[in-house]
Amino acid sequence: MTETAQSNRGVRLPRDARRAQLLEAAQQVFVHNGYHAAAMDDIAEQAGVSKPVLYQHFPGKLDLYLALLDKHGTELVHRVRTAIESTPSNKQRVRAAVGALYAFVDGKDQAYRLVFESDLRGEPAVEKAVEGAVDGCIDAVADAVTADAGLDQERARLLAVGLVGLSQVTARYWLDAEHSIPRDEAVGLMSTLAWKGLAGFPLLQSS
Repeated sequence: MTETAQSNRGVRLPRDARRAQLLEAAQQVFVHNGYHAAAMDDIAEQAGVSKPVLYQHFPGKLDLYLALLDKHGTELVHRVRTAIESTPSNKQRVRAAVGALYAFVDGKDQAYRLVFESDLRGEPAVEKAVEGAVDGCIDAVADAVTADAGLDQERARLLAVGLVGLSQVTARYWLDAEHSIPRDEAVGLMSTLAWKGLAGFPLLQSS
């Protein structure tokens, strides 16, 4: 049992605080073991609570996993949308969106593994949650492209899928390569690649 878990034994917390604590413990177990090898016993031990306390908040392991996906999926979409809205410069919007996805993948809590590398993608509820997170990022980019480039929804969305897909795949490759180049440089390379393609649309020139 970890030192943190030992310190949590017998401590009474407000419901929201206890839920957050359980989710944090579950995330550590899921990231380390994967969904299938993780056990509710392990999560309870990591959190420093009894199994009955764990089950009071989450009826089962899948409920915990889905709660984490919802939490991190919402966070990812918020990051991307906030990044896009942070500047009126379209060129900088592209870089900001790419940077937001790289930052998420590079997070110390490894939340990206739950969203992009789940070993439970065959579960419909998990698939729906992951698709919802990715679609939310695509929607954020598509909204900006539609407004600024004068494209219809279908074409704007195709461009958005390309930008999000490019960022997601290259960020995971960059992370697997153990930060072989600085993150800012990697983001710059990918955003430049994306921008040179997007800049072909007359109304999407840099502000």
